[in-house]
Amino acid sequence: MPVLYSKNIEELEKNLGYTFKRKDLLLEALTHKSYLYENSEEVSNSNERLEFLGDAVLALSLSQILFFHQENLSESKMSKIRSYLVSEQILFDIASNLSLGEFLRLSKGEELTGGRSKRSLLANALEALFGAIFLDSDYETTTSLISNLYLQRVEEIITRGIGYDYKSELQERAQQMYRVLPEYKLVRQEGEEHKKIFTVEVYINNQFFGSASARSKKEAQVLAAKEALEKIEKG
Repeated sequence: MPVLYSKNIEELEKNLGYTFKRKDLLLEALTHKSYLYENSEEVSNSNERLEFLGDAVLALSLSQILFFHQENLSESKMSKIRSYLVSEQILFDIASNLSLGEFLRLSKGEELTGGRSKRSLLANALEALFGAIFLDSDYETTTSLISNLYLQRVEEIITRGIGYDYKSELQERAQQMYRVLPEYKLVRQEGEEHKKIFTVEVYINNQFFGSASARSKKEAQVLAAKEALEKIEKG
């Protein structure tokens, strides 16, 4: 089984952009319960308690980041965006970018079954890291680190709707308001075959609610739905 040397810890800290004062907290955050079962004489805790704490810290940090965003997001939109940002897939993506799996302490069995690349295991370990950083420093430091890790994803989801299901939300709103589904119309496509720009308009109950242009019909529909939702929220 790979041994976690101090050099490895320093590499992870560099990836994170944070240096732990208490290395024991970092080691605990990296300790899967399977490792604890095999090494109970050496290790007293797995990362499950830190994961519980980190989950709460992450939710609060993202809530603050979204609340103070310049777009002045509605409560409904903040809630849905936060749910997407704390999803297992996003946590796994961030953990993978940090190469977190390389530093985990796993049992021999978990090692042999590909534990270092398991989505749920990496997502949980990242939350545990957030909990460990919170205990090692303070809320402000942890929120700053989370903001850095999430910055690109937050901006993409707010400005372009990437990863956020604006079309489903608009469908719900349309059914609530008019008992009909939104209708998307491709009104224009311009440019060469491999550089086309598509313009889509969205209508609800035969009323125009928004339009958008993008490099694919799907993205144009998503952005048109986003504009329609903004129009609805403004009344």
